Amino acid sequence: MARVAGVDLPKNKRIDVALQYLYGIGKTTAGKILEKLANQVPPATRVKDLTESQVSLLSNLITKEYKVEGELRRELSSNLQRLQEVGSYRGVRYRRALPVRGQRTRTNARTRRGRRKTVGAGKAEAKAAPKG
Repeated sequence: MARVAGVDLPKNKRIDVALQYLYGIGKTTAGKILEKLANQVPPATRVKDLTESQVSLLSNLITKEYKVEGELRRELSSNLQRLQEVGSYRGVRYRRALPVRGQRTRTNARTRRGRRKTVGAGKAEAKAAPKG
């Protein structure tokens, strides 16, 4: 089992697909990594068929040239924290869990705002219902 940047890569996947299991590496980046190591690691190789030297080559290249996993997550969260501390518009939107990139909120925006909280309907029902 190949372990790169603290993540176990799935055994039966091709290496170009398996690299995408790392946070911060997508299809394009995986292709670039394998392009740099083209003569040592063929893209069609399955993870279970990699040798220890090939795994170490991949691991070294990824840790030196790319931010992945914990380091990338920390950087992104510190960027959000900075926006919030500065008090920028984007930071305020992140803090209030509202859409950040200009989307409308009067309707839609349910993904960011969560389930509907009905306001005022309870009072109307209470008046209509007879007591007794």
